[in-house]
Amino acid sequence: MAINFKNFINLQPSKSKMCDFQDLDHIDGISISVICANLYSKPRDDLVMFYFRDGANYASVYTQSKIVSENIKWNLNRKSKKIKSLIINTRNANAFTGPEGYKGLKEIAEEASMQLSKKQKKDEDFPKIISSNEILFGCTGTIGERYPTEKIKKNIPILIDKIKYTQNKLIWMRAALGMMTTDLKPKLAMEECSIGNKKIKIYGIAKGSGMIFPNMATTLGYIFTDANLSNNILNELLKKNIPTTFNAITCDGDTSTNDMVSIFSTGKIKNSKINNINDKKIKNFDIALHSVLLNLSKRIVADGEGASKFITINILKSKNEKDAKKIAFSIANSPLVKTAIAGEDPNWGRIIMAIGKSGVNINLKRLSINFGDVRIIDKGQLVNTYNESEVANYMKEHTINISINLNMGLKKFTAYTMDLTKKYIEINTDYRS
Repeated sequence: MAINFKNFINLQPSKSKMCDFQDLDHIDGISISVICANLYSKPRDDLVMFYFRDGANYASVYTQSKIVSENIKWNLNRKSKKIKSLIINTRNANAFTGPEGYKGLKEIAEEASMQLSKKQKKDEDFPKIISSNEILFGCTGTIGERYPTEKIKKNIPILIDKIKYTQNKLIWMRAALGMMTTDLKPKLAMEECSIGNKKIKIYGIAKGSGMIFPNMATTLGYIFTDANLSNNILNELLKKNIPTTFNAITCDGDTSTNDMVSIFSTGKIKNSKINNINDKKIKNFDIALHSVLLNLSKRIVADGEGASKFITINILKSKNEKDAKKIAFSIANSPLVKTAIAGEDPNWGRIIMAIGKSGVNINLKRLSINFGDVRIIDKGQLVNTYNESEVANYMKEHTINISINLNMGLKKFTAYTMDLTKKYIEINTDYRS
């Protein structure tokens, strides 16, 4: 079976730490299978299953687009307290496919539940019947093409037959590769922490490279932990941490029909019961979860279609976070800002333009702007010692940090983005060919 390793073997580690891959290993209660269902014209892994043989508590956040994929509709209709499987396909978004696309998911879920129930009888001392309502879907790829129900359905028995009960770095890597579309690199992250005196693992994988401007891009993110946490706690933790991670990134300003980030808890570690997220015992888990989500988010931006720069936009001392976020994304989504950075042009005037068009009222006499450590604007004026060659030299770096200090309050927001290059145009011109 062909594994598309070429996308991450020929990396350039000197340019970015984002090409480092952590050593994800085994989490109790999770099984993984990855196969080629021939969804592409050339063989590659394109169908992924996560199987929770004893079930998993879960929570998800989804796209806020007014047009959503059929798999998002399916997932929102699931009322089960526990999930037994997550099935992810690439190449086809199952969006704008109507009742036929939804019916396809129903058929695949029924096939998967039947086959997994057989596996329960074969492998478990106390087998359970798995329902189609205990299966979630992730879909990514082209919008509006007929969903390949039969191709996926006929491969479900093979997918289940190849389930690996014990994970290692390779199978996690294959899972991340198996849900890529225009991505050049798989995205994986991990943290270990404790809840009380119990050691906990948090692993995550994601895909995303274009159509990235989540509002919970095409972004799929899946987090797995062996902690014992309820659906309500998982939901609160996820919603708390999404605004400054997956909702703080943009590649091109486009929100997908298919965005979803989910967290699954197998409950295999019998930690103290957590009744609310303000419990001190959950603090370390909260921090570690944010770290995993932010790590994955940054990897998505760093792998943005055609990206040559990883850009951080820091808005400081704002009256409120809403204003800070407006300014951050006004800059981060500006084609003029992004192309200037791609061309390594220290054109700070485009930053001024983007701040102005955000619609936020600022006190110009308090405004300061830094590119890296170089102060360009101070108290609303170009600094007397401004040296364009110094800033031009900084613009050659792979990682660009732009800080805008409004000096009007105590709130802040950080957005992450990438530059806009000729390669982005090439990738999206040839996307379906």
